[in-house]
Amino acid sequence: MRERLVVTGLGVVAPTGSTAEEHWAATLAGRSGLGPITRFDPASYPVRIAGEVKGFVATDHIPSRLTTQTDHWTHMGLVAAASALADAGVVPAELPEYEMAVVTASSSGGTEFGQREMTGLWSRGPDHVGAYQSIAWFYAATTGQVSIRHGMRGPCAALATEQAGGLDAVGQARRMLRSGTRLALVGGTDASLCPYGLVAQLSNRMLSTVPDPSCAYTPFDVAACGYVPGEGGAMFVVERADDLPASRGRGGAGPGDGSAAGPYGEIAGYAATFDPPPGRGRPPTLLRAVELALADAGVRPDEVDVVFADAMGTPEADRVEAEALRTLFGPRGVPVTAPKTMTGRMYAGGAALDMATALLCMRDGVIPPTVAVTEPDEAHGLDLVLGRPRELPIRTALVVARGNGGFNAALVLRKIDD
Repeated sequence: MRERLVVTGLGVVAPTGSTAEEHWAATLAGRSGLGPITRFDPASYPVRIAGEVKGFVATDHIPSRLTTQTDHWTHMGLVAAASALADAGVVPAELPEYEMAVVTASSSGGTEFGQREMTGLWSRGPDHVGAYQSIAWFYAATTGQVSIRHGMRGPCAALATEQAGGLDAVGQARRMLRSGTRLALVGGTDASLCPYGLVAQLSNRMLSTVPDPSCAYTPFDVAACGYVPGEGGAMFVVERADDLPASRGRGGAGPGDGSAAGPYGEIAGYAATFDPPPGRGRPPTLLRAVELALADAGVRPDEVDVVFADAMGTPEADRVEAEALRTLFGPRGVPVTAPKTMTGRMYAGGAALDMATALLCMRDGVIPPTVAVTEPDEAHGLDLVLGRPRELPIRTALVVARGNGGFNAALVLRKIDD
């Protein structure tokens, strides 16, 4: 039998809250974090709405020396990582440094830092480009900085599969743990809300240009017209269940900060697939990714209690995902939710945040709602959780993610028996 891998701590930085407790409360209340872009003047851009992390001050958590060397995306990753370790009750200095791994996902890297340095280059010359430009923009920077900060010198990695990255990072960490690593700090964050980053995102032609945040991002709705970008993400401590000392539970004061002893849940199954190039006459492979993840977990479709949808928000992408879920579960066969309608699609941080929300959903027995959707497309045949949370005992949750370019990932989480 394979070793059971469990999530013992989680940390969140998101438009819905800068802690797991704040995020969970806002999500259950249906309070959206979408609004006008304030990190720069968006007046000359077609997209003016985003999910920004409000009130986040990096120097409240990280030494100023480090914040000047790193990007906003890494700041959020460092804060989420520290929160996850504290939530798990883990003190890295007390564990063998070569038995702790760090795996993160990133889609854009340090675009805000990079834009600032490029502006200095173009306007003032090469003498005004700092040495940290060479590392702060790099998509592996968060993995490196987290590893250094916590003395975690075991196997480390960075995944770049866009929105699927948060789940792919968990899959990679799972391999490391099954190969002998004792503990993995894993997850994903992204932050690309600067002119350079936004223009790069516009190239996929899937962003919503609706200026009203209450209806700009409406996946599975008849008026679906694209998605809203967001920033933030989540980090997790993952350990082998057999390695957990009986004396160590989670030790904080609120949801996501250790209010209940013991792990949040088990990582029961994972799979990833890659779509063929458009025009080849071959279907997308999202359904296969979900089927493989369920098979990996030893879970039947009728045992899944909730699906956290990828919810890309374009008519064609929604149709593909709905068709996959309908084929596997039957019409309206399982509750489906997309709480990312309150944060925007956060790229490498999006699926990681969905995973955090799913773990809290299992713990409290309540499915958070999908907001903004007012006229769901009945042709999709989905049982969307709309308007208000739905209280149900949740034992098994499925998280689905797709990354631009053909990446698909699925993760099965299972509640641990009391």
